[in-house]
Amino acid sequence: MSEATAIKPIKKRRFRPILTLINIILITLFWIIVTLLGTILLFLYGPSEYYRGLFVTTVMETSAAKILATGFLGEERVKEILSQNTVIAFEEVTNTDLIETPDETNTTEEELSSIKIEDVSGGTYKGKMMIIRDPSRLYVGVTDQLGVKGERTDKMVKREGAIGGVNGGGFADVGGMGHGGDPLGMVIQHGKLISGGLDKKHEIIGFNKDNVLVLGTYTGQEALNMGIRDALSFGPFYIVNGEAAPVVGTGGGLNPRTVIGQRKDGTVLLLVIDGRQSSSLGATYKDCLEVMLRYEAYNAANLDGGTSSVMVYEDKIINSTFALYGARAIPTSFLIKK
Repeated sequence: MSEATAIKPIKKRRFRPILTLINIILITLFWIIVTLLGTILLFLYGPSEYYRGLFVTTVMETSAAKILATGFLGEERVKEILSQNTVIAFEEVTNTDLIETPDETNTTEEELSSIKIEDVSGGTYKGKMMIIRDPSRLYVGVTDQLGVKGERTDKMVKREGAIGGVNGGGFADVGGMGHGGDPLGMVIQHGKLISGGLDKKHEIIGFNKDNVLVLGTYTGQEALNMGIRDALSFGPFYIVNGEAAPVVGTGGGLNPRTVIGQRKDGTVLLLVIDGRQSSSLGATYKDCLEVMLRYEAYNAANLDGGTSSVMVYEDKIINSTFALYGARAIPTSFLIKK
């Protein structure tokens, strides 16, 4: 009896630290949830219109977190807030006569082969700018399982034997669970329409046979008739014919971004902004527009962002992607020939 009574307190003492640790974890999780909920409510119902707009636009640009806005405010109120924090759409389209593309007659071979990569940063973001002197090197890469399964940009670069690239257009992604194989809008590759109807109008971002970046809304047939060789669909357009788009409110949320632009001398600009990380929260549309203006873009447009945003050069991803599993599988990318 004396031995039995001596053992029981020892067993209890062994379990006591484990129970204490569990209690600490549960209490910590409780306060984390309370803090997060309180922060969300402060953004949504607090006195600051700016931070309410920033929060709503940020979560509504994601695939899976929209409920944080619509669940509290309702869809009609969210639509109203989005309309007050955006980039105003252009009615104008690219005037291709205003761009002078380089060739052997006005540019040296060394210049034509030039690719430069620079770091960019702002108050809430860090990223990379790739500067490609020869626009003829840009084309649309497409997953080899279009309509079935997407492909990561780095894999696409390697398969195509390209020197680099960035992610491209949008794709069907209900609840963030899409397979990445179904592009939205129009896709033209090497002069052939491979997605989107001949009679359907879509906003396009692409290069014509003269290697000019064209931004505008066209049917598939119109795009082919005007000599578009490679194009995809996304937006908004930031700069058209040297004119910056009007921005209202926050000009979008803080998220990873990918942007393509072209200078008046034909040089192509590819911008990728990291986001959803402690070192880089992300950029708004307004931030991206300002960066492209700083780099003298004459035409510029937003490509797909979020977990799709990636920049590849010489078989390496050179930006910091958000997703733990790496860049997403997607249907299209802008690739750069070697």
